[in-house]
Amino acid sequence: MSTRIWVAANQGEVGGGEVMLHHIATALRELGRDVAVVAPAVPAETADRLAADGFTVERVGGPGRAGYMRALRRWHRAHRDEVVWCNGLLPATALAGRGRRIVHLHQVPEKPQLRAFSAVARPGALAVLAPSRFAAERITGARVLPNWVPAPTDTPDAPRSRPSVPERPLQVGFLGRLSEDKGVLTLLEAAARLDQETPGAFRFLIAGESRFVPAPEQARIGEALARAGGAVELLGWQDTTAFLSRVDLLVVPSQWAEVFGLVSAEAMAAGVPVVVSDAGALPEVVGPDHPLTFVQRDVAGLVAALRRAAEVDRPALARAQHERWRERFSPEAGRAAVAVLLEDLHI
Repeated sequence: MSTRIWVAANQGEVGGGEVMLHHIATALRELGRDVAVVAPAVPAETADRLAADGFTVERVGGPGRAGYMRALRRWHRAHRDEVVWCNGLLPATALAGRGRRIVHLHQVPEKPQLRAFSAVARPGALAVLAPSRFAAERITGARVLPNWVPAPTDTPDAPRSRPSVPERPLQVGFLGRLSEDKGVLTLLEAAARLDQETPGAFRFLIAGESRFVPAPEQARIGEALARAGGAVELLGWQDTTAFLSRVDLLVVPSQWAEVFGLVSAEAMAAGVPVVVSDAGALPEVVGPDHPLTFVQRDVAGLVAALRRAAEVDRPALARAQHERWRERFSPEAGRAAVAVLLEDLHI
C-alpha cells in the first residue's frame, strides 16, 4: 500500500491557493493515491469544501494563523512517516525541519518577514514547487509545477467560434479585484481613449469588487471610471463561467508581477481570446507567439492591443489558446505533472 499523502492547507478561507489545493488533492486521488487533507478548524470554509467532495479532512487549530501553526506541529507528531504536501508558506514554515515534506509556494516571498519564513521553510524539503518559471527563478531551489484549471462544463473540445458582429460593440471583459495592481486604471484610461476615438466600437464589462482596496485608491479608480463614461459597465462579482460566456475577449492588465495568472488560463480554457500585460508570468502562460500582449501601465500599448484584437481572427486565436491550455494547464496536464513529480521523488 502506498504512503498516505496529506495536503496541508494554508488557510481556512478559500482563495486561489485553496482552489489549487482542491485540484492537487483531486489529481492525487485520480492517480490512485491515498490522499487526505489537514486544514484549519476555524474558519472552516476550506475544510468543508474538501469534505463535501469526499476527502478525508482533519481539522486542527484556529482561529488565527499562530494557533493553526502550533496545531500543525502537534498534528505532525502522529504523522511523521507520511508525506505532507505543504500548500503554502504557512504550513511549510510550521513544519520546517521535518522530513517528508513538499513545499508548494503560490507566491514569491517579497516582504522581509516572508523571505525569512521561506528561508526557514525550504531546507530539507523533498521538493520546492512554484507555479511558473517566473516564480521558480525567484525562489531558491524551486521547480515548476504549473497551475491548472478545468474547462467550463459547456465548453467543447474545440471552442465555439465567436465571430465579429458588425452591429454591436466588441465586448471586452475584465475579471478580478478592482485595484491599481490589477491594472484597472490602465484599462479605464484605455476605455476612455477608445470611446473618444471610435465611439461605440468597444464595450467594457468590469466584473469584480474593490473589497480591501484603500479608499484613496478607490477614489482614483472612481475618477477614471467617470472619464470612461458610458463605455464601461460595472457588474460586481460574477460567476467566472457565466461572465466569460458574455465577452468577446478578456483583458488581464496587471501591473503586479503575477506568479501565474489563473484568470488567463480560465479564458484560454473557455475559448475566449485574452489580452495580457507583460507583468510576471502572464506572457509565460499565453506563450511567446501570442499577438495580444502589451507593456504594463502603457495605456497606448493596451489601446493598440485592443485594436489588434478587433481585427485578428479571434476564432483561430481562441483555438490556439485552447490547445495551449489543453497541453499545459488542463486537469489532464496537471495530473500528468503530479505523476512525474511523485515518480521523481520516489513517493
